[in-house]
Amino acid sequence: MSNATMEESSGSAKPRIAEQPIMQVQDLAVSFDNGSGPRIQAVDGVRMTVYPRQTLAVVGESGCGKSVTSMSSMQLVPRPPGRFDRGRIMYRMANGQVINLLEQSEADMRKIRGNEIAMIFQEPMTSLNPVYTVGDQIIEAITLHQDVNAKEAEKIAIEAMDAVGIPDPEGRIKAYPHQFSGGMRQRVMIAMALACQPRLLLADEPTTALDVTIQAQILELLQQLKEERDMAVMLITHDLGVVAENADVVCVMYAGRVVEFAPVYTLFDSPMHPYTKGLLASIPVVHKKLDRLTTITEIVNNPEEFKKLPGADQGITPWWPWSDPPADLKKRDEPAGDYVLRKVADDHWVGCWRTEAIKNDDSSPPDLTFRVSDLKKQQG
Repeated sequence: MSNATMEESSGSAKPRIAEQPIMQVQDLAVSFDNGSGPRIQAVDGVRMTVYPRQTLAVVGESGCGKSVTSMSSMQLVPRPPGRFDRGRIMYRMANGQVINLLEQSEADMRKIRGNEIAMIFQEPMTSLNPVYTVGDQIIEAITLHQDVNAKEAEKIAIEAMDAVGIPDPEGRIKAYPHQFSGGMRQRVMIAMALACQPRLLLADEPTTALDVTIQAQILELLQQLKEERDMAVMLITHDLGVVAENADVVCVMYAGRVVEFAPVYTLFDSPMHPYTKGLLASIPVVHKKLDRLTTITEIVNNPEEFKKLPGADQGITPWWPWSDPPADLKKRDEPAGDYVLRKVADDHWVGCWRTEAIKNDDSSPPDLTFRVSDLKKQQG
């Protein structure tokens, strides 16, 4: 399992191997105005990397910064009240050029949205306009991003609807959103997102409010399209069952920061950060009788859980925002200077306090080319 990164020190890409990441988030910090009070730091020093044909699952509770991170990559965070405080989001265009998405003009972003990066939002009924047919809405997305006439756009829209499994696309292209079921409306959203053949798909809770059968169909569809189109997927969710079945790499976020980053099998087998352990412990297990489930609150409110990182040298302490930092903390004179996203094992990163033991360490960009599909092919 080998890695390749876009250098954090400059805007140019310097690959160590042929395979290169499609997007790398580098020390992203986003805050929001709070009236007369201090700004609210929604995201603080986020780092993550995603490769083509890879599903990166970004997990965590509501309010941890998942959606703000994804929306920042498309410059959809309203400014004001939002503000990009620091960091970069480096994206590799189809022509190989690497750009910082946060520095692009609105005109340039309009070319990138849809063509290069597309997004599926949480609620299809609120994302679709009820007074326009689904065909009109898909065609509008196509004509905005492709140099085609109305007839060609309609043909592409029908092909997109057919590709996502909507029956009779020629007839249903003239239907309105209320004439579709929840699962079919979500398929319409996917068709709209994929009509322009994006290279990166941001899926923000794509199965919210759908029953489990429809969830499975939607997620299987995304996996199939990812492989067929050599597309990367950033799957934003709080459902660890969905993560276990669909992710290649998992990024766990807590209180606006990345606290753990690892291949999906590693994360489920050997979680290291207490918050990740709390998430996993809160899942009911089939065939295991329990009087009650562990709650995340029981973990994150317990100081004993945050005294030492499992398997680490003395003095390496997992980051915990809700209490005073360790006595031997060596804070740097820089943003997030008390925090290190540290590589603690092969292909495994954990968020730690910058204690005396790691006072000179720099946060390393988490970077994994791992894909479950590749592993299955190797195993035959």
